[in-house]
Amino acid sequence: MSAVNSFSAKDTLTVGETEYEVFRIDAVDGYEKLPFSLKVLLENLLRTEDGKNVTAEQIRALGSWQPTAEPDTEIQFSPARVVMQDFTGVPCIVDLATMREAVAELGGDPKKINPLAPAELVIDHSVIADLFGTPDALERNVEIEYERNGERYQFLRWGQTAFDDFKVVPPGTGIVHQVNIEHLAKVTYTRTVDGVLRAYPDTCVGTDSHTTMVNGLGVLGWGVGGIEAEAAMLGQPVSMLIPKVVGFKLSGSIPAGVTATDVVLTITDMLRQHGVVGKFVEFYGEGVAQVPLANRATIGNMSPEFGSTAAMFPIDEVTLDYLRLTGRSAEQVALVEAYSKLQHLWHDPSVEPEFSEYMELDLSTVVPSIAGPRRPQDRIELTAAKETFERDLVDYAGATQSAVDAAIEGTFPASDPVGFTPEDEDAEQQRVRRERSKSPTAASKPVDVTVGDSEFTIDHGAVTIAAITSCTNTSNPSVMLAAGLLARNAAQKGLKAKPWVKTTLAPGSKVVTDYYEKAGLTDDLEALGFYTVGYGCTTCIGNSGPLADEISEAINANDLAVTAVLSGNRNFEGRINPDVKMNYLASPPLVIAYALAGSMNFDFENDPLGTDSEGNEVYLRDIWPDADEVQKTIDASIDTDMFSTQYASVFDGDERWRSLPTPAGATFEWDTESTYVRKPPYFEGMTMETTPVVDIAGARVLAKLGDSVTTDHISPAGSIKADTPAGRYLTEHGVERKDFNSYGSRRGNHEVMIRGTFANIRLKNQLLDGVEGGYTRDFTTDDGAQSFIYDASQNYAAAGTPLVVLAGKEYGSGSSRDWAAKGTSLLGVRAVIAESFERIHRSNLIGMGVVPLQFPAGESAESLGLDGTEEIAISGITELNEGRTPRTVRVVATPTAHSPAGKQPVEFDAVVRIDTPGEADYYRNGGILQYVLRSLV
Repeated sequence: MSAVNSFSAKDTLTVGETEYEVFRIDAVDGYEKLPFSLKVLLENLLRTEDGKNVTAEQIRALGSWQPTAEPDTEIQFSPARVVMQDFTGVPCIVDLATMREAVAELGGDPKKINPLAPAELVIDHSVIADLFGTPDALERNVEIEYERNGERYQFLRWGQTAFDDFKVVPPGTGIVHQVNIEHLAKVTYTRTVDGVLRAYPDTCVGTDSHTTMVNGLGVLGWGVGGIEAEAAMLGQPVSMLIPKVVGFKLSGSIPAGVTATDVVLTITDMLRQHGVVGKFVEFYGEGVAQVPLANRATIGNMSPEFGSTAAMFPIDEVTLDYLRLTGRSAEQVALVEAYSKLQHLWHDPSVEPEFSEYMELDLSTVVPSIAGPRRPQDRIELTAAKETFERDLVDYAGATQSAVDAAIEGTFPASDPVGFTPEDEDAEQQRVRRERSKSPTAASKPVDVTVGDSEFTIDHGAVTIAAITSCTNTSNPSVMLAAGLLARNAAQKGLKAKPWVKTTLAPGSKVVTDYYEKAGLTDDLEALGFYTVGYGCTTCIGNSGPLADEISEAINANDLAVTAVLSGNRNFEGRINPDVKMNYLASPPLVIAYALAGSMNFDFENDPLGTDSEGNEVYLRDIWPDADEVQKTIDASIDTDMFSTQYASVFDGDERWRSLPTPAGATFEWDTESTYVRKPPYFEGMTMETTPVVDIAGARVLAKLGDSVTTDHISPAGSIKADTPAGRYLTEHGVERKDFNSYGSRRGNHEVMIRGTFANIRLKNQLLDGVEGGYTRDFTTDDGAQSFIYDASQNYAAAGTPLVVLAGKEYGSGSSRDWAAKGTSLLGVRAVIAESFERIHRSNLIGMGVVPLQFPAGESAESLGLDGTEEIAISGITELNEGRTPRTVRVVATPTAHSPAGKQPVEFDAVVRIDTPGEADYYRNGGILQYVLRSLV
C-alpha cells in the first residue's frame, strides 16, 4: 500500500463508465527514454512508495537510469500476483502450512500466514506418459496420475479452502504458462485498495523458470525459486538491482520452411553468446509488429535458456487482438488500451528507447535448426544435424573410443580427452574429429530387438522418444498446425513412425485439441502414433514415462547412445529419460519428421523417409506444409468460442477432482504415515531472536563439480531408482517400486528430497574418478571410501562437520528449483564456492542460509590446486552481524590425511555473492522464511 506520493503521481483514468486510480509515470523526470520494462518497474515503485522499503531516491534513480552503468541501485519490486506449478507449488503450500503452526507456537495468529498477493497454481507437472500410441492413453494416464498423486491433490484442495486469494487449476487442464497467457494474465490488473479501484500493470513472479512466457503479452514477470515466491505471496517485495536492458531489434520476416522454434533457437544461441545473465532483454523496432503474439510468447518462454531475467515485448494492437481471440472481455481490452497509452507503455516503433546494449536479428536469415545433445543453446542447423550427431556421438559411445583411436592411429594425440567443445578445437583437430566420426566402430552398434509381433534393429542415435510437449511450442498454433499438416501429408504417402519410437502428444491446453479436431488433423496425428497422452509438461520435465522393457534392456545391455527429440525447452543430461543419453530440441513438425526417420543419424536433405504406395522415395521436402496453408488452417480452425468454452469453469475440475476428500481447518493435520506430504524441519527450535552468523571452520568438501551443473543435477525431478537412498526410504515405508513416482511429485516430503539431492544419474563428482551419480568420498572414514552423498552427509552431521561444495561456471543453471537449495542446506552444506552462479539458484541458496561465494576472477578450483580432499575454513562472514556485507572472505584449504603426499595449503579471497541488503537480512535470519516469519509475528 502506498503511503507516500512524493511525485504527485496519483491520478484517475475513466474507461467506459468505470473510474480507476492510477500512478502516472510521466510525473518522474526521465521516464520517456526508459525501456518498456523499466517503465513498468517505475510505476511499481510510484505505487508502493512508503518512504522505507521504497523511497523517492529509488524512484529518481530509476528515472535517471544510466544504461551502460553497472547495476548498483537496489529496488523493491512488488509483483501483482504469483503463479505456480504443482512440483514447486506443493512445497510452497507445505511451507505456508508449516509457517502457520510456527506462528502459533511463537504466540501469533496462524491466519496471518495468508497470500497478500493473489496466487494461482496450475497442476501440470504430474502427468506421466506411461501409456502412449493408443486411443485410451489419455484416460489411463490421468487415472494413474490420480492414483499416484491423490495425497498431494487433497493437500492442495485443503490449501485452496484454507488460504484466501489462492486458486488451483486442476489436473488435465493445460500447462501453467499456456493457461497464464490464454486466461490468467490481465495485462492491466485491477484491485480495490482502501475502497478505491486501482489499475496498474499486470506483473508476476512464478515458481517455474518459464514464467517469462507471459513477457510476450507485455506482462513483466520471471521465474523465482519457490522460496522467493512464498515471500512474495506473503507481501515481501522482490529485492533486485535496477538491471541492464539489452535492446534486441527484429527486422525482416520469417522465410518459408522456417518455424517460430527455429527463430527462438537462433535467438537463444545469439543471446547466450552475447551474455545476458541478470539482464532484461527487450524487443523493439519496426519488425515487432510483424511478430504474431504466439511467436512472441515462444521467444519470451526461452528467456531462461538465454540466461536473461526477462525477455519483453511491448503492448500494441497485436496484444489486443490476442486478448480478444482468447475471450477476454471487451471492457478488459478497452482498459488495456487506454491504460497502456496513458502510461506510455503502448509500442511506438518511431520512438527508440535507450538500451544498455544493442543486438539485431534479420528474421529472413533464420534457417531450420535443432539444439542438442545436452543444452538448449547448443544450436545445430538442420542441414548439419547428421554430421554434428556423428561428431558428438564419440562422447556418448565412450566404450568404442580406443577402437576409434586405433582406426585412425597417428593422426591425433593419444592423450586427447573426449568431451571438449568445438570452440576449443583448431582446424586440424576438427578434421580428425570428423574422421573419427566416420569410423564405423564409433558410429554403429546394431542390436536386434523384438517387442510383441514387431522385430527391428536399433543402433546408436535411434530416436526412442519423439514428443510434442512443453509450453514453448504447444501454445503456438503455427507450429502445432504445421505438425498436424505434416502428419496428414505423411499419412497420405503411407509413411509410419518407426516401431522403436515412443510417440507422444501433450498439448498445452484443451484449445489445441479443439482446433486439431476442427482442422480434421487428429486422425492423421494418431495414424502416426501421436495420440494425446495428457495436458501437461510430460517429457520436457522428465515425465516421459518408461520405454518398452525390451528396448530399455537392449539399450542398457549394449550401452547404446539413443536419442530423444522433443519440442521442449530443456534437454539437460539425465532429464528426459534414464535410458536416453542424447536429447534434442526441435519444432513440432520436426519431432514428427524424426519419428518417421527413426534416427538422429539421418540427413533430411538426402535420405528418404520411406516410399509411397507406388514405390517412390519420399523426402521431408515432399511432405513439409506450405506456410500459406498453415496460415489458412489457423484462420479456419481457431475461434474465440474455443477459449471461452475451455476456460469457463477452469477452477472447477472434473468429477475426479471434485470428489476428492478435502481436509478442513486453518492448520493442516499432517499424516505421519504420508510419503508425499510431511512437515519440514525449517522452524524447529526457532526463536524470535536471530542467532549470530558464525565463520566456517573444519569443513569438508561434499562434492567437487565442473561447469554447467544444473539444478537438475543438484535436485533431479525424474524417476527414483530403487537402489538409491530415496528408493530405500520409500521401500522401508512400504511403497512398491511401481509406485515410487518421481522426485518432482514427492517435493512435499523433505525426507525423499534430501536423499535425492545431488542424486542425478549423470552427476560427475570429481572427488571420484569416472563415477556418475549421487556419490562422493566419505572422509569420516580412514580411507575416504566411496559412499552415497546422502549417507556421507549423515556421517558428517553426526561428527559435527560442516560441508562445502566446489563448482565451476554457471552453477545452478536451468529450472528455478527451490529444492536444489533446500536439499543443499538440509545436507549440512554451509557454503558453495563456484566460478559463477545462475541468478535464481544463487538467491535460493541465500534464502536457505547457504552462502554463495565466487572464486577470484580468472581462478578456479583447478587453477588454485584444490582437489576436494582439503579441510576448509572460511573467515570474515561475521561482518554481517555488524550490519555490513563483506566484499570478500578469506578461504584457507589445509591438506588432510586424505590428501596426496606433499600437497600444500591454499589460501584465497572469495567474493561474497550476497548482492543486496535484503539478501543480507535473509542470511542473517538463517533464511528468507525465518525472516518473513519474524517480521509477521
